Amino acid sequence: MRVLSIKEPYASLIKAGIKKIETRSFKTNYRGELYIHASQTKMKCSSDIERMLNLINPMPGYILCKCILKDCIYMDESFISSVKQTDEYRYGYYEVGRYAWILENIEKIAPVLAKGKLGIWYYQEERGSKK
Repeated sequence: MRVLSIKEPYASLIKAGIKKIETRSFKTNYRGELYIHASQTKMKCSSDIERMLNLINPMPGYILCKCILKDCIYMDESFISSVKQTDEYRYGYYEVGRYAWILENIEKIAPVLAKGKLGIWYYQEERGSKK
């Protein structure tokens, strides 16, 4: 399975269906099923996001959910302006020249302990283990 490690609290916000755009400094040509891994690294976030985390039970170090990576959009002023009108804007780094990875059909899964990696990586289940 293809996996993307995302720092907390953003991975848990995706799992909860709150965040549907992942912002990145690089583009990807990949489209399709993608699993979201919650990195051990935590970003500083606002107090309202911290309160949300208390309700959604973050699990750093685990693959939390799967989704469909629908599109990868180059951010220009027009795109950023349209996102500013939504709550989504609070959950990413929007700047001209970055990329918006559009996530759809987010589904929670039974958590899978895994060590994260940079970029999109492959998780291979160990022999004898079950998801």
